[in-house]
Amino acid sequence: MLTEPRSGRLAAWGNALLGGFVAPDDAALAIVAEDTSHRVAGLPGEDGPVGLTLALGRLRALGVGGLRVALPAPGHPLGLSGPPEFNARALEAEEAVVCHGAALGLVPDVYEVGPEGDLHVSVTWHCLPVREAPPADVPSLGEAERELAEALRDATEMLTRLDVAGSGPVSEAAVDAYRARAERGREALAPGYPGRAVRVLELAQRVGLLISVAYESGHGGAVSASEMGARALALRPVERTARRAQVAAYNAFVEERERG
Repeated sequence: MLTEPRSGRLAAWGNALLGGFVAPDDAALAIVAEDTSHRVAGLPGEDGPVGLTLALGRLRALGVGGLRVALPAPGHPLGLSGPPEFNARALEAEEAVVCHGAALGLVPDVYEVGPEGDLHVSVTWHCLPVREAPPADVPSLGEAERELAEALRDATEMLTRLDVAGSGPVSEAAVDAYRARAERGREALAPGYPGRAVRVLELAQRVGLLISVAYESGHGGAVSASEMGARALALRPVERTARRAQVAAYNAFVEERERG
């Protein structure tokens, strides 16, 4: 949850380009970020994989006016609308981008080569047909913000009770990672997004931090099997809420344009 999904970068900066807020090359650089390269395969009208700049231009020519994010998990097709073939690919990748204005979606394949510290990451986005229908289980920004506030309170209380949120090297490292992300995350979303979407995304990342601390801190105070099971059961809806809020934040650009 602390890691920005590639689908989020593609949707955010693709939307900024489609809205006329950034230049094509700047959008492509922001989407690639620390990866080595991104290509798009299966685009209508193209014989083979193409670069991001060309791909985004082609999508606009096909009628795409915005990009939405999907972050599905087993039993929760968050942001998806079908068909089953696309949903299955997106679930395997745990993320996807769905086009608004054309019945197309993009699912990433990530290839990593090299040792740790010198890792080369290339991404191929596979363009596939999708069903034009409302995305599954995506809340409004207002709903997401309210749900997150409750989830943050509940998660903090639970983790304190289970003695996994207080101290220790894993917790400290997680907090440092969040702070570093927040410092450079003043542009957590691309230009053109409403301020409320940025707030919701940052709050979702904070909730994700607490979830990561809980999962990465070993057993904490949950020493029995029943207590460990109770902690996992309590974290599951919190994690679901944070994912829904992430999707709502990334999709806010399209939702605002739809409202006119």
